[in-house]
Amino acid sequence: MMVGIAGTPGTGKTAVGDVLARRGERIVRVAETIGPFVVAEEEGVREVDEEAWAAAFEPVDGFVEGGLAHLLPCDRLVILRCRPDVLRSRLEARGYPAAKVRENLEAEALDVVLCEALELHPPERLLEIETTARGAEETADLVTAFVEGRLKPSHGSLDFSDFLTESP
Repeated sequence: MMVGIAGTPGTGKTAVGDVLARRGERIVRVAETIGPFVVAEEEGVREVDEEAWAAAFEPVDGFVEGGLAHLLPCDRLVILRCRPDVLRSRLEARGYPAAKVRENLEAEALDVVLCEALELHPPERLLEIETTARGAEETADLVTAFVEGRLKPSHGSLDFSDFLTESP
């Protein structure tokens, strides 16, 4: 079974993947697979030919972690979400340029990853988890419960759109 862990940058994908890896799960990092599909890079941000990457990706038995995981034909998909004010702090701490911070905050407020995922995945295979005040261990527990069928699919209950009316 291939399980995707996707979300906007800063929502906790890598940290959750690290926890699952420590627990003995196979983790494939999207960032380690996109090299041949990078078409441009500016200020450390890589632009990827997403369609070519997804078409060439060899399915795995395990977890695929990364911002593009929702574009793969996953058996189950987890989308991590974070309130934009907290996400801003996380991205600024990483040194993201102001324009990239704003772009990612808007994407989170507009449910971009969820909307893209719902175009490709049946809703009964999708779980959305808010990570704003939840640590990686607890989030990994929820991911595991979902994969094992102990947690039902759920999405669409988070609304961060108020962020769009706040000043920058």
